[in-house]
Amino acid sequence: MKILFAFLLFVSSQIFCQKAEYVVIRETVEKLFTGMKNADTVMIKSVFAENAILQTITKNNTVKTENVQDFVNSISQLSANDADEKITFEAIHLDGNLASVFTPYEFYYKGKFSHCGANSFQLVKQSDTWKIQYLIDTRRKENCQK
Repeated sequence: MKILFAFLLFVSSQIFCQKAEYVVIRETVEKLFTGMKNADTVMIKSVFAENAILQTITKNNTVKTENVQDFVNSISQLSANDADEKITFEAIHLDGNLASVFTPYEFYYKGKFSHCGANSFQLVKQSDTWKIQYLIDTRRKENCQK
């Protein structure tokens, strides 16, 4: 009976720890969009790994790479509430220090619908902190659920 209790305690603690990791991963992604909405460049920079990669799949199916600092600079030119990306968490996968997050979104600029698409994030856990290492997205104006 003691062995069964110890086993159940171990399994439940592992499940709780993994669930807590999912919450922190989600919070990291949400922090990016809160930073964008508030035009808070310090917050935005805080969620990215040092050598993070940002990419977009363009209309003609080429992949455009953007520098994180260029992205941060573009947000610094905005006022609070100018950039509002509303995301939905569709999937979060976790394996050790690697997480994958998929979030369909709708983007509003100065209160008006601009475009929609999906974000695919790869996060890494560095020094007990989840950081965005890679982000690729799609952008379109059709087939959006606004």
